[in-house]
Amino acid sequence: MACGEFDLIARYFNRYRTARRDVQLGIGDDCALLTVAEKQLLAVSTDTLVEGIHFLKTIDPADLGYKALAVNLSDLAAMGADPAWVSLALTLPEVNTEWLEAFSDSLFEQLNYYGMQLIGGDTTRGPLSMTLTIQGADPCRPRLNPRRCQRR
Repeated sequence: MACGEFDLIARYFNRYRTARRDVQLGIGDDCALLTVAEKQLLAVSTDTLVEGIHFLKTIDPADLGYKALAVNLSDLAAMGADPAWVSLALTLPEVNTEWLEAFSDSLFEQLNYYGMQLIGGDTTRGPLSMTLTIQGADPCRPRLNPRRCQRR
């Protein structure tokens, strides 16, 4: 990539509009450090989106930013968990500044709306794809699934 990984992160993905107090160490380091509240479970879901399979090559990058987060948010919602953090592994065929601006602006608009923070990830060169891992707090509420929250 013409733009180095750290430059790309700094320019498009290191935004703290919603800086969560539970993020002790976020994007830009080897890993994130998070504080998880007592008596809560950590809910985690991962989804990968691949160009030509999950979205068309012609998709607007802003729509893709929205979709990438939405598919993960729906998984947390299905379990009754509150979204908090997300990591993004982004594979790009090339660095396209207009594409990255539209994609990241849309992604951060949604993150801010839900009070979430991007805490890390990875970037590499290859066919366009992205993997998001979303994490959230699950406050041990009674559910239809009796195996969940047996320890109170």
